[in-house]
Amino acid sequence: MRIADSLVEKLLEKTGKFSDEQLKSLHDQAAADKRPYQDLVIKNNLLTEKELTKLYADEVEVPFIELKAADIKADVLKLLPEKIARQYNAIVFEADKYGTKQVAMEDPDDIQAVNFLRKQLGNKLKISITTASLLQAALDQYRGSGTISSELTKVISGEDIAADEDDEVDEDDLAEDSPVAQTVNILIEYAIKANASDIHIEPREDFVAVRYRIDGVLRETNKLPRKLLGAVVSRIKILSNLKIDEHRAPQDGRFKIEVGGQVYALRVSTLPILDGEKVVMRILNESTKAADFTELGFWGSPLNELQHAITQPHGMVLVTGPTGSGKSTTLFSVLSSLNTPGVNISTVEDPVEYHIVGANQTQVNPIANMTFANGLRALLRQDPNIIMVGEIRDGETADLAIQAALTGHLVFSTLHTNNAATCLPRLLDMGVEPFLIASTVRVVVAQRLVRRLCVNCRQNVAPDSAYVKELEKTFRLDDNGGIKRLHELEAEAIKGGIGGTTKEIGTTTSSISKVWKANEDGCEHCNHTGYKGRIGIYEVLSNSPEIQKMIVGNNTSEVIETAAIKEGMLTMQLDGLVKALRGETTVEEVLRVTAQE
Repeated sequence: MRIADSLVEKLLEKTGKFSDEQLKSLHDQAAADKRPYQDLVIKNNLLTEKELTKLYADEVEVPFIELKAADIKADVLKLLPEKIARQYNAIVFEADKYGTKQVAMEDPDDIQAVNFLRKQLGNKLKISITTASLLQAALDQYRGSGTISSELTKVISGEDIAADEDDEVDEDDLAEDSPVAQTVNILIEYAIKANASDIHIEPREDFVAVRYRIDGVLRETNKLPRKLLGAVVSRIKILSNLKIDEHRAPQDGRFKIEVGGQVYALRVSTLPILDGEKVVMRILNESTKAADFTELGFWGSPLNELQHAITQPHGMVLVTGPTGSGKSTTLFSVLSSLNTPGVNISTVEDPVEYHIVGANQTQVNPIANMTFANGLRALLRQDPNIIMVGEIRDGETADLAIQAALTGHLVFSTLHTNNAATCLPRLLDMGVEPFLIASTVRVVVAQRLVRRLCVNCRQNVAPDSAYVKELEKTFRLDDNGGIKRLHELEAEAIKGGIGGTTKEIGTTTSSISKVWKANEDGCEHCNHTGYKGRIGIYEVLSNSPEIQKMIVGNNTSEVIETAAIKEGMLTMQLDGLVKALRGETTVEEVLRVTAQE
C-alpha cells in the first residue's frame, strides 16, 4: 500500500505529537533521498507500521484488523486460492454460516482488487485493512503445517550439488533461484518467524547442524546433508560480500533482507573449525522501534534514577553485564529517548547494531586504526552533546571518556562486570583517578535478560513449605523484614505495570503463597516451550555522596554494594524475584542468569 505524502503529513499533524521542525526535516529528507514519506516515517521510528496503518484506516473509514495468522482456519484460508491472495495482497480470515466473508487487505482503495474479490467470493464481503507484515504472515499460512524440515526437503531433494566445501562450487548452485539460494532464504525466514537472534550453521562429520538462538537458548532446528555445506557457505559469503575462496581465515560481513515487509540486517561471521567452516548470522530488525523503559523492564526507583541521570547536562552513565545481556538494547532506548534535533549524538561502536536516525554512528575499524580511543578522540572535535562509546576496554578509552564527561558532555558506555558495584573498582584498575570517577559517574546499570513466561499457558501454583524456606534463604528474605520489603516492592511493581493484570501472589507479609511456573507442555503461542520473549532484570547504583566517599577511599566493591543496598538499591536478584512473583518470569530463570553473583 502506498499512502500519498500529503496524506501522511496530514496524519502526522493530526496526532499532535510532531513539531513543525520534525515535519520539515521529514520533507527535506524525502526530497534528498527521493523516498516516500511513508517509508521514512517507519524507518525513522516516528511511527510503527501498525500505528501508521491504524491512522490511515481511521482516515479512510475502513476497519483495522490486527490479523493473527495462527487463528485463521485452513478451510477459511482456502476460500481464496493462494495465487490470487498473493496477487491482490488479500486474505479471507473469517466466514460465517450466512455467507459473509471477512477479507483483510493491505490496500482497500485498490478498486480493481476489490471488484475481482467480489466476483471470486460473492458480494457478502467485509473489507478490513491490515499491515503488510501481518498480511505476509497470514499468507505464509498457505504453506500449511509444513515445518522447516519439510520445506528444505522439497527444495534440496534430488538436486546435484557440490560434494563438499573443498570442491569447486558451480555458479548455477549460487544463482538467485537455485536450491542453495532457496535453502539459505528458508533458514533465514524461519529464524525470523521464530524470533531467533542468531542462526548457527555448524559442520559436523556427517551432516550440517542448523541451530537457532531463541530467547537466549540455542535449539537445533534441522540437519542439512553434508554435501550442501560448501554451497551454502559460499552463498552466504556472496550475500555478505566476503571472499568465497578463503576457507582458512575468519571473515566478517553484513547484508540485508526483507521478510514480511520488514527489513532485517544480518551480521555474518565465518570461522574455520575442525569439520569445515562454521557460519553465525546475528539477526537485527532494522524496522524495530526503540522500546520505552517500562517495556524493557524498568520500574519504581531504578526507573526514576535512570531517567534523572540521563537528563543531566553532563556526566557518565555506565551499563554493565556479560555479552548478550541486552546492554546495546538499553543504550538504544536511552539514546532514542534523547534524540531530538537540538542535540548532536555521536557514537563509536563495534559493531553498529541499531541504526539511530539523526545520530552520527561510527564503526570501529582496527585496520584503519579506528579504535574506541581514537574514535572517541575524534568525536570530541565534532561538537557533540551526547557521546556513546560502545565499550570501555582499556585505560586510554576510560580516561578519554572521563575527560569528556568532565568537559560538559553526557557520556554513555558499557563494561563487562558482574554487577553494578564492581564497575567502579574496575575503572580504578584501569588507572582512572578515584576522585574523577566519583565526580563524573552518575549511575551504573547492571543487567541480565531472563526468558518471559508465555502469558497463554503459564501456571500459578502454591509451593510447599520447604521450597518457600529455600526461597527466603536464597534471596535473604528471612531477616531484617525481608518479606515485608518484598511485598512493598511488589505493590510498587504493580503500580509500575510489571505483570500487567495478573493476580497478586497473596496479601500476607509472612510467606510467599504462590509462584509462577512454565507449562512443561507449552502451547502453540510459545512453540511449546513455556516461554516467549525476554525481559531485563536490573540494578541501578546511584552515585550518592556516601558512595563517592567510598570510591575516593578505594573501598572494595562488596563494601560499595552493601552501602548502596542500605540506601535502597534494588539488586538484580531481588528485581528478578519481584518479576517472577508478578508472573513475568520464573524464580529458576532469575537464579540461572544471576548464579555467578
